[in-house]
Amino acid sequence: MGVVQALAGAAAGGFAAIAGLLVERFASKKPMTARSNFVVIAILLGGSLARAQNAAVQLVPGRRMPVQQVVMLRNARVIDGTGAAPQEHVSLLLRNGKIEQVGGAEMAVPVEAQVRDLTGKTVIPGLICAHSHLGLIVDDAESSATGYTRENVTAQLIQYERYGVTTILSLGLNRDLVFVLRDEQQAGRLAGASIFTAGRGIGVPDGAPPLLSAADQIYRPTTEKDARRDVDEMAAQRVDIIKIWVDKLHGKVPEMTPEIYKAVIDEAHKRHVRVAAHEYALEDAKQLVADGVDVLAHSVRDQVVDDVFVRSMKQHHVWYVPTFTVDESAYIYAQNAAFMQTPFFQQAAGPKLMAKFSAPGYAEKIMQDPQTAQHQKDFEVGQQNLKKVFDAGVSVGFGTDSGALPGRIPGFAEHHELALMVRAGLTPLQAITAATGENAKLLHAGDRGTIAPGKRADLLVLDADPLVDIGNTQRIFAVYHDGHNIADLPGRTK
Repeated sequence: MGVVQALAGAAAGGFAAIAGLLVERFASKKPMTARSNFVVIAILLGGSLARAQNAAVQLVPGRRMPVQQVVMLRNARVIDGTGAAPQEHVSLLLRNGKIEQVGGAEMAVPVEAQVRDLTGKTVIPGLICAHSHLGLIVDDAESSATGYTRENVTAQLIQYERYGVTTILSLGLNRDLVFVLRDEQQAGRLAGASIFTAGRGIGVPDGAPPLLSAADQIYRPTTEKDARRDVDEMAAQRVDIIKIWVDKLHGKVPEMTPEIYKAVIDEAHKRHVRVAAHEYALEDAKQLVADGVDVLAHSVRDQVVDDVFVRSMKQHHVWYVPTFTVDESAYIYAQNAAFMQTPFFQQAAGPKLMAKFSAPGYAEKIMQDPQTAQHQKDFEVGQQNLKKVFDAGVSVGFGTDSGALPGRIPGFAEHHELALMVRAGLTPLQAITAATGENAKLLHAGDRGTIAPGKRADLLVLDADPLVDIGNTQRIFAVYHDGHNIADLPGRTK
């Protein structure tokens, strides 16, 4: 049932009640003054509209609290996403999906509020992933060109949400279904992580991206004119950003020419849309920055970046999004990493993927693959480069490429990526800030990413302090998304 039908039904109920009352009045021959008529009708219609409003509230699939719910979270440690030091004994008032008030223990509690004591808990903003993908994996374990279905994409969005990733940028390889789902979310009719999207994105004939996908998930123009046309189509769909792939995959495939990507960048900027690039090599990254790209969506990994590149990134205000998950996921599961024994990981991976990881011969196959050594090298170079660009003051965002391949696991990947950023030399506070307040800036999403009055009530409540151990982001006590408490949490028994 839609909101319009709910309103119509409630209104019809009101009119039926009015008709019944009028019949009763006429049967009893009691006079009804104009004033009494007005009062009766107003009361009945008021009740009908209230019922309609309540009905509309309940039309949000997967939600467990009505939008009007008022919640007071008390006595929490708060890491607000701005990079500031944590605050102790903080109270947060949530109303209608927003943070209405932030204060101390003395803050007054509204009579209508549900009060939740968070003594010993830490609250951070909901995580934002600026590089993920939807609908490319089926059954949690296989890449597929047929996976971009409503059921599959919605399940993935809900998994992100359960893991405290409340906003994602699906960075290319989307079917047009993504715009339908985005509209449904914005109308309050669909649960799961909030969608930002790059639409299809622009690749190369017989080149990157090499992922399994259908023809209606990617543009592969051969001329500048075609590239501009593709940009115009995506701009008309109100994409949040446009994705291009500039990578010859170690010489295995043809690479997008500068003429094509210059046309994409120029046309996108004319349409007031920014461009994010998949890149690997330093020389490509330098040229992309010089030609006006807005976001580098992966680490530079072929060599350590030089000072010329760093200065150019800062001069052109280009965002740098390391995605350590891309390379590490190619080999880490063959090493039987300790995190693989945790419910937090296993629930995200699912039984079919876990079975693949434990199958006889899996580890040996991975470790004997010549590409594994390359991934390990690329990972370490990427780690060095993050520390260098961050220390130099380059704008650093947060992404994982989760959802692109089965080993890049939605929800888990984001928490693990935080740990990998810390391994690279960032502090836990710096990593969390990149994944919250900084990523909100990257997405031009000023309504989220930090904990302050007027911001969306997207919150991750943790059992332990992540500034002591970044792994504590995995100790999830509660997730709030649009002010709703998401009850089905990973790693917890029923």
